[in-house]
Amino acid sequence: MFPSEADAFKREVNRAMKMLAKEPNVLFLGQSMCYDGAAIYDSMDGVPMKLRGEMPVAEDFQMGYCIGLSLTGKLPICIFPRMDFMLLCMNQLVNHLDKLPLYGWKPKVIIRTRVGSREPLNAGPQHTQDHSSAFSKMLSSVELIRVGFSEDVLPAYRRALVAKHSVLVVEKPSKGY
Repeated sequence: MFPSEADAFKREVNRAMKMLAKEPNVLFLGQSMCYDGAAIYDSMDGVPMKLRGEMPVAEDFQMGYCIGLSLTGKLPICIFPRMDFMLLCMNQLVNHLDKLPLYGWKPKVIIRTRVGSREPLNAGPQHTQDHSSAFSKMLSSVELIRVGFSEDVLPAYRRALVAKHSVLVVEKPSKGY
């Protein structure tokens, strides 16, 4: 029996997180990093707990905290379980992380989010919106990478890792996850 694309996507995301975890100065920050409660938790399997930081549900604070960490030499992987929730961090993302390079600062944050699935169970309109197009229009120095298929996951995160700038990786699996 062949694994489904959804299973393959999950496996590749987990591989990507474990690959990032091998890098010096990496920290994973977000909700469901240390405690189960969202599908994102399973994708962190194998990532050492000492590299994970559980954040409060305060998206603007989370993004600002990650920006600050990046300016001290850390490489934060800033994780939002759903893209919908990122609307609450737009000030930090658009007005700070994206614009700091214009002033000579070189923050680097890898932002990970996903568009919620509508199958096999529809998570509802507040959990399944894809704001990629709007984000790409607002961002000039933060690169946005969309990932839809399992074979694209690891290359996307490798690209984010070697980039000299911040990257927003949007996971939108072609099949439910």
